Amino acid sequence: MTAVRKGADFFLFQLMLLLCAIWGSQQVAIKLAADDIAPMMQVALRSGIAALLVGMLLLWQRGWREWLSSTWLAGVLAGVLFALEFFFIALGLRHTTASHMAVFLYTAPIFSALGLHLLLPSERLRRLQWLGIALCFCGVVMAFGVGGSWAQIDAGILLGDALGLCAGMAWGATTVVVRGSRLSEAPAGLTLFYQLAVAFVLLLGYALAVVDLDQLRWTPIAIASIVLQGVVVSFFTYLAWFWLLRRYLASNMAVFSFMTPLFGVTFGVLVLDEPLTLNFVIGAVLVLSGITLVSSEAWLRRRLADWRSVPQQP
Repeated sequence: MTAVRKGADFFLFQLMLLLCAIWGSQQVAIKLAADDIAPMMQVALRSGIAALLVGMLLLWQRGWREWLSSTWLAGVLAGVLFALEFFFIALGLRHTTASHMAVFLYTAPIFSALGLHLLLPSERLRRLQWLGIALCFCGVVMAFGVGGSWAQIDAGILLGDALGLCAGMAWGATTVVVRGSRLSEAPAGLTLFYQLAVAFVLLLGYALAVVDLDQLRWTPIAIASIVLQGVVVSFFTYLAWFWLLRRYLASNMAVFSFMTPLFGVTFGVLVLDEPLTLNFVIGAVLVLSGITLVSSEAWLRRRLADWRSVPQQP
């Protein structure tokens, strides 16, 4: 029997507020510890720690082994794309701000919606969603205009922003692979393990080739960053997200999840003292508005239908 999922309530809002705040702190944590541990090494270690924890959880659970033969190929592909996402994040944070990365990374729903539109008939985009994609595109163009005019664009920040957009594309492609394969029916822990394990192998191999290990410094900030990313973000919050998905409507959760880049921008400004330009603020608003329309179109249509069904006062 299919479980009946609940609509949004105050408990969901509270927990999503906490999850979004934690997710929004990721890029800030990487940037904050970058002088002690290179971002590429950080994202490799976070994946390894989380893969170990998820693997231990899978050994304790049952029902995932029979999925291995039918999901391993898609799992490896999802892992490669997951590794690419954090590869672009680590490279991008060397050039742009954590605030910019938080916004450009969360363009992922736009790319996943476009990919699913092409692959799955049940995922065809509606007119309101196309409007959201147009808004997001305009927002990206506006946000790239750093400093108030195109003549004042900083090439380094522009490169970092472009890498953030590439990270969003990789994340969106990962969603398409998961939704379009047997992974969509497999246990969530197995899907997560594929992504983390493959990313750990690829990112660690690259990090060992380019990072000077003699420059690694295990300061309190560096250790806190790795623990936050590997244990709190990649393990506990992802498990909490999957737990919520089994109990609440995904469309309602999607609406709340767009608080994440807002937290990312806020933490970037407050913790790292990052500047905010008018172009970026306007662009970020357009991007987030577009993503909300694309990801929450069904929810918005239901709310509009409910409003129209209520007798209006004369």
